[in-house]
Amino acid sequence: MDIVQLDIRLIDEDIEQPRFQFDETALQELMNSIAELGLLSPIKVRPIDGGRYKIIYGNRRYKAAMRLGKATIPSIISEAIGDLDIYLEQIAENLTREGFSPIEEAEAFHKLMNDSKFRSSIKFLSSKLGKPESYIKNKCELLKFSSAVKKLIVSGTEIRKNALTEEQLLPLKDLPVEHRNPLALIAARDELPVSDVKKIAKLFKDSSISDNIKEKLLLKDGSGLIETWSTRELNKKERARAAAEAAKKAEMELEKQQQEASVAESQTKAIAATRSEVEVGAQDRVEVQAGVKAQAEGEIEKFVEDGVSTNSVMNTASYSASSIAIDSNNASAAAVTQLNTVSSGVFPALIEHLLETTKPLPYTDFALKQMIDDYRNSNVGSDKQLNERIEKAIQQMKQQLERWTALKTYWNE
Repeated sequence: MDIVQLDIRLIDEDIEQPRFQFDETALQELMNSIAELGLLSPIKVRPIDGGRYKIIYGNRRYKAAMRLGKATIPSIISEAIGDLDIYLEQIAENLTREGFSPIEEAEAFHKLMNDSKFRSSIKFLSSKLGKPESYIKNKCELLKFSSAVKKLIVSGTEIRKNALTEEQLLPLKDLPVEHRNPLALIAARDELPVSDVKKIAKLFKDSSISDNIKEKLLLKDGSGLIETWSTRELNKKERARAAAEAAKKAEMELEKQQQEASVAESQTKAIAATRSEVEVGAQDRVEVQAGVKAQAEGEIEKFVEDGVSTNSVMNTASYSASSIAIDSNNASAAAVTQLNTVSSGVFPALIEHLLETTKPLPYTDFALKQMIDDYRNSNVGSDKQLNERIEKAIQQMKQQLERWTALKTYWNE
């Protein structure tokens, strides 16, 4: 692009250009530099009607040259003719220059998106200017503040008295306007760091604090607001700690109750099982007793039916050989008339049987008599030992019969 010397009187400022804030001290420094070294960077202009030119960028250099009384100024004549292209070029140039304030950027972005001449989207601006969409959005958020606050917005991150950086303002942007602007002015006046502004913003976003209390808080200075925030946070932590302890205690109590309930349930089950066992055992005992009773009654009845009565046994239980009589029905027992002469070998075994059981004799009358005859023919004389055992068996049978008779009487009561 060619640089030409244009008559400074033919050049007009662009009152709609993005940059509208000029620091007087910085302008004086620029004048001193031009006076000593000359203008190192040309301005850029576009032709307009009447042979005149309008500045695209370089307003500060133009102002400094005018004050120095320069007749001409090195310039680049742009071929851009569309308003959008020219405005984008102005913004792009100023973004590279020191002193282009955040509020100037915000105004420029807002104009591009809302002015009927442009109606650009954030996505379009991002691609044209090489800036992230979030960068453009954050700059536009600054326009929410009042004019008094906007005048204090400066570039950079340095915290200065009666000045506001973008980082100081962004934490306050979502607060109601009645809180947003006063807090911004407090932050500027008291040189509050960004961290403190964030704490104060959090305090005013707390819905548990009434609007009336918040209005009173606005009467405090920055340190007073931070003290209020610290006290409230301390109280919140204490309440949270107490709540956590209560929750833990409740959880432990619940666990204890569950354990007790589990133990109680186990005990209930054990009691139920024991009761069931007792009931089953009692039923079993009843059944056993009933069975024993039935069996005993059956044996006694059979014993009586087989012809062995109490009186006959009692009357025949003597020491003579002819004193025992056993009924012939079903061969349970037979009359034994000569106890001194019994069959050898078989009859002694029968006596052992009588010592061990109360069951009827497993022989017919005829068989018993044959045993006695066989014993008499093969053995001469008496067998005192065998005779004593027979007597003992008779006594035992007598005792057993007495016991069974008494038991039957008791059961039938």
